[in-house]
Amino acid sequence: MALRDAQTVQTAPVAALGLIGGYLTARESGIRPLGGVVLGAAGLLAGRSWLAKTDSATTVALSAIYLGGFGASHPLAKKVGAWPAVLGVAALSATASHLLADRR
Repeated sequence: MALRDAQTVQTAPVAALGLIGGYLTARESGIRPLGGVVLGAAGLLAGRSWLAKTDSATTVALSAIYLGGFGASHPLAKKVGAWPAVLGVAALSATASHLLADRR
């Protein structure tokens, strides 16, 4: 099985699904590290495409948004609830991915 060319991958949905899928996998399986595997796999796929489509500085910025969103969702969930927190950070990461990488 071969991955699609990195230039053709739309990273906004990959980033959003990585955050949402990671949360949902951890929640439904009860195995938090399994959610981390989903989060990490999507992050690697998106990062590969960010690097191919942009430059290293943009890739670092998008990676920080993605991973920062994961980290920020935990304290945010205590204030607004788990789903609103996860959906919010997923939307932020997807929007940044679209604007900085996918529109090119």
